[in-house]
Amino acid sequence: MIKFLQKFKLVVIGKSKNPQDSQIFHNLSLMAFFAWVGLGADGLSSSCYGPQEAFLALGHHTYLSIFVALATVITICVISASYSQIVEVFPSGGGGYQVASKLLSPSWGMISGCALLIDYVLTITVSIASGADAVFSLLPPHFIHYKLWFALFSIIVLTLLNMRGVKESVLTLVPIFLVFVFTHVFIIIYFFFHHLPELPNIAHAAHADVSSAVSQIGWLGVIFLILRAYSMGAGTFTGLEAVSNAVSLLREPRVKTAKKTMVYMAVSLSVIVLGLMLAYIVYDLHFVEGKTLNAVLFEKITSSWGIGGYIFVLIALISEATLLFIAAQTGFLGGPRVLANMAVDRWFPTRFSMLSDRLVIQNGVLIMSILALALLIFTHGSVSLLVVFYSINVFITFVLSQLGMVRHWWNNRSKVTDWFKKMLVNGIGLVLTAFILVSMIVLKFNDGGWATLVVTGALIAFAIYIKKHYLQTAKLLKRLNNLVVAAENSPVEHDPTKTASLIKNPDFSAKTAVILVTGFNGMGLHTLFGIFRFFGQTFKNYVFVQVGVIDVENFNSSEEVKSVETKVKHDTDRYVAYIQGQGFYSEGIWSVNVDAVEGVVDLAPQVLKKYPNSVFFGGQLIFPEETLISRFLHNYTSFALQKRLYWQGVPFVILPIRV
Repeated sequence: MIKFLQKFKLVVIGKSKNPQDSQIFHNLSLMAFFAWVGLGADGLSSSCYGPQEAFLALGHHTYLSIFVALATVITICVISASYSQIVEVFPSGGGGYQVASKLLSPSWGMISGCALLIDYVLTITVSIASGADAVFSLLPPHFIHYKLWFALFSIIVLTLLNMRGVKESVLTLVPIFLVFVFTHVFIIIYFFFHHLPELPNIAHAAHADVSSAVSQIGWLGVIFLILRAYSMGAGTFTGLEAVSNAVSLLREPRVKTAKKTMVYMAVSLSVIVLGLMLAYIVYDLHFVEGKTLNAVLFEKITSSWGIGGYIFVLIALISEATLLFIAAQTGFLGGPRVLANMAVDRWFPTRFSMLSDRLVIQNGVLIMSILALALLIFTHGSVSLLVVFYSINVFITFVLSQLGMVRHWWNNRSKVTDWFKKMLVNGIGLVLTAFILVSMIVLKFNDGGWATLVVTGALIAFAIYIKKHYLQTAKLLKRLNNLVVAAENSPVEHDPTKTASLIKNPDFSAKTAVILVTGFNGMGLHTLFGIFRFFGQTFKNYVFVQVGVIDVENFNSSEEVKSVETKVKHDTDRYVAYIQGQGFYSEGIWSVNVDAVEGVVDLAPQVLKKYPNSVFFGGQLIFPEETLISRFLHNYTSFALQKRLYWQGVPFVILPIRV
């Protein structure tokens, strides 16, 4: 059964990847074009519903949508420019969590991160549910009963693709993305050149519409109507922050690649949004039950094309539906990375910062998938309900990020020559995003927006609880660190000549204690002293085994991976030097791996071949009060290793470490 599961994993997920491969970062990274596909789909997919929401919110004053469209394009450019500045300041990956944490405070960063996590789950859920609606609108009505199952299956497929790797998941979606861009840009260009002579008439009609609206509701009413429509189309801006959250996924030079990707995203989204809203006006579109405004628009434009027009509309609408599925990819790319960064800072369980053997944040991908599946089931895939929850949280992150950057430029005004220009960009971004946030909360609160705020608040409370637990654990572990000082200051109690002889002529067949360590720290020394206390002079050789774990925190460049190797070697050498100072033969064996258990299991045969008379030892923390939460928050590596090595017939002793 185990072999079958391993083969199944090999086929579905793929072979393991070596984090020490010098080419691994180049092979895994995304150049600007693929980053545009993987991270820009969320923004482009919003053109399927964002412009429509804004246009319909104007009622019969449709020509006012010109001002809404221009304001939308300006906002896209401002947010994109401000996030390009964030990428410059945080070249290893900024995003709302890192920006707020470092420029405001860790607590504000945690709030921003929690809001972003909820938004990424909703990105997956809304995109999949909308895509399912679009697909089943093209099918006979009796197929509607399978829509929810189709949506759930789609999330599972995307989960498996992302378990294989980021690049693999993006490559499979490129053709769909390009078809969407081609069909929509083509229809906009066709509309523009076909109605170019009518543009002066459009401007005149817009002026007349403004005059009519002013006479009916006054200037304040007109301004409010435009601002309300502008806020209702705020879903258009979601996804623009994705690049800053995923800089570590991009091809070197990362900052240049990130800024180029932001340009691709801003230009493509601006062109499509502006083009669609102008086309809505020219063709005098109205809401049609069961159809999107884009579908109505395409049918009107191609009505004289015959069968070719029908085929074009079908391809365009299918590309819209499938792009919505691609948009879910943004949640799978950004969500796990935010979760991992927060786990590194101990706001969430540290296991969420771990990488799989495919060098993917596997636990994060699974969490995003499980939450999206649960939300789909809970809402029965209702897009109208899900959209109410959507958009609010991303603007919480937008506001905190812009506020942090404004503060950064002000604090560094004496060091940055063009600080005022940079602060102005982020300042405008702050005003725009704050206005949209307040508007979204007010407009959507009674319709269910309150639920988003409640869920986000609950996640914040959970994060605070986790952080408090880890801080308490750190205080308990501080007492163990006194052993490090004691070990470094301990007197030498042996004959140096005898030690030199042991090192020169070791007895590999003698009883050997193989001690698993995680650095030269109190835990490792406590385990070592426990062996002395319980077994006395039984063991003549001491072998220290350490696996340097590669996780999100240190898997950013080949230099960081090498620094992990250097530290692991240095720590094992310190153990060896200490035990030799006590008159015993010692050796350090180490490696780096994404999983400590697998790393030790791989090294065990090497140790046993050289030291056949070995007993493995591992220390295990014992807390004053053990709960379900404490068991979940701490990796019980020793127990997992004991089980694996027992299966191979290797003796393994766990020594308790009470804290």
